[in-house]
Amino acid sequence: MANTIFRLLRSVLAGCAAAGIATASAAPAQFHHGVILANGVRLHYVEGGQEATGDPILLIPGWPQSEYAWRLVMPKLVAAGHRVVALDLRGMGDSDHPMDGYDSKTMAADIHAFIEASGLARAGRLHVVGHDVGAWMAYAHAADWPGDVKTLTVMEAALPGITPPAPAGIPSDEGNLRSWHFAFNRLPDLPEILIQGHERAYLSWIFAQKSVQRYVFTQDALDEYTRVFSQPGGARAAFSYYRAAFSDTGLEQNRVRAAARLRMPVLAVGGQYSVGAGMFNTMKLVAADVRGLTIPGAGHFVLEESPAEVAQALLDFVGAPLIPSR
Repeated sequence: MANTIFRLLRSVLAGCAAAGIATASAAPAQFHHGVILANGVRLHYVEGGQEATGDPILLIPGWPQSEYAWRLVMPKLVAAGHRVVALDLRGMGDSDHPMDGYDSKTMAADIHAFIEASGLARAGRLHVVGHDVGAWMAYAHAADWPGDVKTLTVMEAALPGITPPAPAGIPSDEGNLRSWHFAFNRLPDLPEILIQGHERAYLSWIFAQKSVQRYVFTQDALDEYTRVFSQPGGARAAFSYYRAAFSDTGLEQNRVRAAARLRMPVLAVGGQYSVGAGMFNTMKLVAADVRGLTIPGAGHFVLEESPAEVAQALLDFVGAPLIPSR
């Protein structure tokens, strides 16, 4: 029932935002939806715990999802006393879907502008968390705007230009199931041509192949992810992340960042049956203070497969004493 209410509310809010109608008062008591103009694009977000005393936490979802992916984690963070904001990046969810700007430098600037406009920066103690493609952009933001970030948490991602590439040649069946989309999503135009009219089937297959606890992708969840993916420009924007990240420009942006190690504490999280310790191994290449965690029994979509474990890991990390980096 709660998922249905959130899905219906989000549809109404998206229409209202497009028409320039104020929407915050329509949200459930615990959370509200909003839209902020940041770096020239309208970014949609969900927020809770505005009166909280704990450090604020910014949550960034990954591909092919939206802020809805954080719905099971957010209440636990709010209950622990944090102001929590889940953000749809440009091209994601109910945010604008512009034709360009999907490179990590622009995305990092989007996040910084959102933090400034939302008031999250005023406290100077923001924890930033990203999953999948959201981890790409959370890392880019932490590297480009380190003054915004008290701690960084990245989950279930390989960082373009930083994570060592897989061995050349045809991958195993198991490896192909995990990574085929990195090549497919970068192709010009073809993904949009093939997927148009089949968005739900495409997303259902993705979620089933990359998760262990497949039952978490309920009809309500599939309805919502299909809705945002099927919006005008939605599929094109989703694939644009990959086209930009693996372009010569995108790879060079991360190579430049990797030359200077992150100084804030970093938590790297992987699902047992997905990247596992791979996220930790990647972040050791670019950060001075890295802690690793593998979520038992989880696949790629740890936010929905293991929300209690993810929430507790975040609470333990953001509440831990900070160790000065050498």
